[in-house]
Amino acid sequence: MCTSIIVNKNKTIVGWNLDLLDMEYRVMPDDNGVFIEINDAKEGWMPLFGGNKKGDFVGMPTCWPFDSRSDPKTGKENNVINLDIDLLTMKKSFEEIKDIAENEDACSVPGLTFMSALSDKDGNVLYIIPGQGTQYFEKPKYKVMTNFSPYKMDSEQHPWMGYDRYQKVQLMLEKTDDEFDVEDCFCILKEVSQTVCPTVVSMVYDVSDKVIYWCENRNWEEIKRKEF
Repeated sequence: MCTSIIVNKNKTIVGWNLDLLDMEYRVMPDDNGVFIEINDAKEGWMPLFGGNKKGDFVGMPTCWPFDSRSDPKTGKENNVINLDIDLLTMKKSFEEIKDIAENEDACSVPGLTFMSALSDKDGNVLYIIPGQGTQYFEKPKYKVMTNFSPYKMDSEQHPWMGYDRYQKVQLMLEKTDDEFDVEDCFCILKEVSQTVCPTVVSMVYDVSDKVIYWCENRNWEEIKRKEF
């Protein structure tokens, strides 16, 4: 469960709620970005979410219900996790990731469909849904992704799909003006934060001003920041 928001008004603002259950995480700020890392039993600490100093942002919601088309088939597909890490750590550019996603096959891990919600310094948005397709939006007014496939919307039901969160964010963003800012984004993230599968990190990237803000475990009064 997660919520990804990108807004292009007077500023480009990216918001992200990481909802996580029974997994170890840590927030790692440095001069290259602010990375949310997950401790994987095989790979160790992996930088899977967050923003880099170039203005790229990586969100990776889990798609519910699972779609078997995202499973590896040939072993030659591009794993969406690796694509996300390469963008976040600046091994590949947003344009390179877009080209790969649009022209080559992408997969997730067996039995679990991870989706990519990516954006760049200009506010462009790239969605990668392994086994289903890729969607690119050139500096949209706003985009929202939760935990259902944008190809299926609510045609398939799952308790964790977050369609209610999606609708709530859409309605809130429709009412915002051109002055939408960091505080406004945190207000939305607070409204759709979770407790059952708890929101462990809420992050807002003011891409225009090159500052990343975040708080942990819904402690909205304890916001940290990193400026680039």
